[in-house]
Amino acid sequence: MIPSGLTALIYLVSASLFILGLKKLGHPDTAPRGNQLSALGMLLAIAVTLFNQDIVSFWVIIAGVFVGSAAGLWMARAVKMTAMPQMVALLNGFGGGASVLVGGAEFLKADLLGTQLPVDTDITIQLSLLIGAVTFTGSIIAFAKLQELMTGKPITYPLQKVMSSLILVGILALAVYQVITPGAQLESFYIIIGVSLVLGVLFVIPIGGADMPVVIALLNSYSGIAAAMTGFVINNSVLIIAGALVGSSGIILTTIMCKAMNRSLGNVLFSAFGSVTAIGPGKGAEDRTVRSITVEDAALQLAYARLVIVVPGYGLAVAQAQHQVRELADLIEKKGGEVKYAIHPVAGRMPGHMNVLLAEANVPYDKLYDMDQINDEFPRADVALVIGANDVVNPAARSDTASPIYGMPILDVDEAQSIIVMKRSMNPGFAGIQNELFFHPKNSMLFGDAKASLTGLVNEVKSL
Repeated sequence: MIPSGLTALIYLVSASLFILGLKKLGHPDTAPRGNQLSALGMLLAIAVTLFNQDIVSFWVIIAGVFVGSAAGLWMARAVKMTAMPQMVALLNGFGGGASVLVGGAEFLKADLLGTQLPVDTDITIQLSLLIGAVTFTGSIIAFAKLQELMTGKPITYPLQKVMSSLILVGILALAVYQVITPGAQLESFYIIIGVSLVLGVLFVIPIGGADMPVVIALLNSYSGIAAAMTGFVINNSVLIIAGALVGSSGIILTTIMCKAMNRSLGNVLFSAFGSVTAIGPGKGAEDRTVRSITVEDAALQLAYARLVIVVPGYGLAVAQAQHQVRELADLIEKKGGEVKYAIHPVAGRMPGHMNVLLAEANVPYDKLYDMDQINDEFPRADVALVIGANDVVNPAARSDTASPIYGMPILDVDEAQSIIVMKRSMNPGFAGIQNELFFHPKNSMLFGDAKASLTGLVNEVKSL
C-alpha cells in the first residue's frame, strides 16, 4: 500500500500532466509532446491505483494492459486517416462502455454484500449507467454511419422526439426509484441499462452525416462526463479530473462547431439535417451549364498566380492526396506565388480533420487559416483551389432561404478571381443538395480522383 498522502500527490501530478497535455494538443508542433505528457500522466495514475488497491489478480490486470496497448498500437498504425473519425467514435463508445461496467460492478457488489449504498454514490452510479450506455450505443451507431455499415442519412419516424423524451423521463424515474428504495433493485438496474442502450441508438439515428463532426465532439464529452461520474462512484480523484477535462473540452468543442454552422445544439440533434436530397425545380445539374477544365489549363493558372487559396475537404482525405497538395504548393511558391489554406471548422468528418491531414504532409501551421481569418483574402486571390469540399463553400448558404444550410457561415470562395473545384463527380455533399458554386461563371470543374489530378498538376507546373 502507498501512503495516502503520496497517492494524492501522484494523482495531482497526473492531473497536471493531463492539463498540460491538453494545452499542448492545441498546436500541431506541440501535439506529439502533449500526447506524451498525457500518456505519462495516465501511466502514473494506473500504476498508483494498482499498487494502492486490493487487486484480486494483478496478472489479469497486466494481461489487460498488454492486450489494450497492443490494440491501441495496431489502431494507431493501421487505421487510415480517412477512417480516423470512425476510430474516434469507436473509442468514445469504449469509454462509455467502461463507465457502465465500473458503475454496474459497484452496484452489483453492494447487492452481493447486502450493503446499502450512500445516496450520493447511488446517484452517481445511476448517472454513470445512463450516460455511459447512451455514449456506448450512440457511438456504435455513429461508427456504423461513418463506416457506411448503415445509411448515413437521418432515420426518422413519427413522434420521434416525443418517444425519446418519454424514454429519458422513464429512465430518470427508475433511477430515482433506485435511489430512494432501500436495497438494490436488480430488475430496475437491468432495465435502466437496457433502455439507456436503446436511447443511445435513438439519439444518433436521426442525425445526418453533415452533423457527424458535432456528434463526435458531443459523444466525446459524454464519455468524459460518464468517466467523471465513475470517478465519484469509486472515489478516485484522478478519474474525476480526467473525466471533467474530457467532458468540458468536448462541450466547448461542440459549442464551437455549432457556432461554425450557425445552428443550435438542439437543431443539430433534432432537425435531421442531411435528409434533403431533392433539388428544387430548375436548380438541378441537368438544367445548367458546368464548365470543365483540363489539367494543363489548371496548371497554367496556378503556376502564374500571385495568391492561391487551397480549400481542403473530405474528398482530399479520401484520396489521401495531402502530400501532392504540399508538393504543388511548394512549386507555386518557387515560381513567386503565395499559397494559403482555408480551413472550415466542420470540413471533414471530425473536428480538426483537415488540420491533422495537412500536418501529416508537413504543411506549415502558419499557412492554415480559420474561416474568419481567410474570408477577407478571397477577393484578392487569383485562384481558389477547392479539393473535395462541398457544403462549406456552397453560396446557397447565403442566399437560398429554402436550403437546409441557409445561414451556415461558409468560405467565400466565390469571391476569388478564378475558382477550380476538384471532384470525382457532381454528386452533392452531406447536406444532400446541389452546390451552387459548381455553376458559378468563375468556376471550372476538374473532374477525377484528387490524387491523380494533383499529381498531373504537379507534373505540368514543373514543366512550365
